[in-house]
Amino acid sequence: MPRDRDGTGSDGGPDGDSDATVTKPDERADRRVRPARPTDADAIRALQSYLRSPSPDLLEYGIAAESALVSVADRRVVGYALPVDARGRAGLHLAELVVAPDHRREGRARGLLRRAIATVDGPVTLQVHVDNDAARQLYADADFEVVERRPDAYSDGDGLLLRRE
Repeated sequence: MPRDRDGTGSDGGPDGDSDATVTKPDERADRRVRPARPTDADAIRALQSYLRSPSPDLLEYGIAAESALVSVADRRVVGYALPVDARGRAGLHLAELVVAPDHRREGRARGLLRRAIATVDGPVTLQVHVDNDAARQLYADADFEVVERRPDAYSDGDGLLLRRE
């Protein structure tokens, strides 16, 4: 799952849209997030390099199945989320979530996460590196709880399996 060099969990900047109602940026839909398109594939693949344990085959499936989501800035893909569901089972697993380094701390990871889980019926799971404090805070803020520690899940340490009901 996401990590780590990827800055998942970074958030906090304005989302650039204007509306008359004064609300926090993370309280309204993030208009920078949209479903991935086939033309986004190369940009998404490039972002995958920021992950500790990328899954290129799963990403290709997500792109082909049109399940991936992207965050866009100036018409460029600067982040993505890869939710994966299992037929016949409620819920989903968020396999990957990453934001480009120069677009972190703008609320993009939060926007991608919210969009990925917005309509899920059932539990949502994901894995995060034990040392990825920014991502862990993002997920805690979204009501995810640690359910399992996975020793040596990454080449450089343990992973945590998180779940949200």
